[in-house]
Amino acid sequence: MQERTIDKPSLNIGARIFGNAYLLLSLTMLFWAGNTIAGRAIAGTVPPLTLAWLRWTIAAAIILPLAWPHFKRDWPVIRRHWPILALLGALGFAAFISFYYVGLTMTTALNGLIINSAVPILIPLAVFVLYRETLNRSQALGIVLSLIGVVAVITKGNPGVLARLDLNEGDLFVLAAMCVFSIYTALLRKQPKMHWISFGACCFITGAIVTFPPFLSEVLTGQLVNPTFGAFLAIAYVGTLPSVIAQIMYIRGVELIGGSRAGAFLHLVPLFGALLAVLFLGEELEAFHLAGFGLIVCGVWLAQRQKPAPPVKL
Repeated sequence: MQERTIDKPSLNIGARIFGNAYLLLSLTMLFWAGNTIAGRAIAGTVPPLTLAWLRWTIAAAIILPLAWPHFKRDWPVIRRHWPILALLGALGFAAFISFYYVGLTMTTALNGLIINSAVPILIPLAVFVLYRETLNRSQALGIVLSLIGVVAVITKGNPGVLARLDLNEGDLFVLAAMCVFSIYTALLRKQPKMHWISFGACCFITGAIVTFPPFLSEVLTGQLVNPTFGAFLAIAYVGTLPSVIAQIMYIRGVELIGGSRAGAFLHLVPLFGALLAVLFLGEELEAFHLAGFGLIVCGVWLAQRQKPAPPVKL
C-alpha cells in the first residue's frame, strides 16, 4: 500500500499565523473596525439593544463550551468574587456596547470611530478619578489635546455648536460608551486571578443577562428585527469575529509582543474603519474628522511618551 505523504508546510500554516503577532493584531483591529461598520449599516433594521443582546448571547454560546473545563476549575474564585466580575461584565460589555450601538443609530460610523480613538487617553483619566493616581504634565496636556480633538469631531469643527448646545445625540452616546469602557479598563486591576477564557465567559454571560431586559423592552414596544439577509449577516459577524475571534487574537498578540506594543495597534481601528465607512457606507471623510483624529493621536503620544501605558487585560 502506498504511504501517504503529508505536506508539512500546510500543517504549520496555523501555527505560523498564531505566532505572527503583527498579523493577529492587524486582523483584530480590522474586525473591531468592522463592528462599527456593521452596527451603523443595520441601524433601523436591527434595534440597537437587541443587537447588543444578540452579540453577547452568541459570544457566550460559542465560548462557554471552550471555557467549561477552566470555568469549573475557577468556580470557587468566580463564586467568591462574583460582585466585581458582574460589575466588569455589566460595564465593559453590556453598558459599553449598548451605548455604542445606540449612538451609531444617530451618528456616522466615521464619528464613532474617531471618538473611539480617544480611549487610550480616557483610560489614564479614569485611573486618576478612581484611584487618585497623579498625572504627569505630559499626560495632562495629552488629555486636554485629545479632548479638544473629540470636541472638534462632535461639533464638526464649529465651536458655535457648543454655545447653542446643538450637539449630535449619537456622538454623546458614543462618548459615553468610551467613558464607560475606560472605567471598565481602569477597574481591571481588581480582576481576580483566573484563566482568561473563564473571565471572558463570565463577561459574555453577564453581558447577555444585563442586556436582556433592554432587549425585551424593545420587543414589547414593537421594535423588532427586520429579517433581511444583511441583518442576519451583521448579527452573525458581531457575535463572532469582533467578540470571540478578535479577543482571542488580541490576547495572543499581547502574549507575543507585550501590552504596550500591542496597544499601539489600536490606532489602526479608526484608519481601517474610515476606509470601510467610505467604501461600504458611502460616508465622506471631512476636514474636521482629520483634524480631530490628528489632535487625539498627538494627545495620546504626549501622554505615553514618558511612561508607557500599562497592559490591558481583556
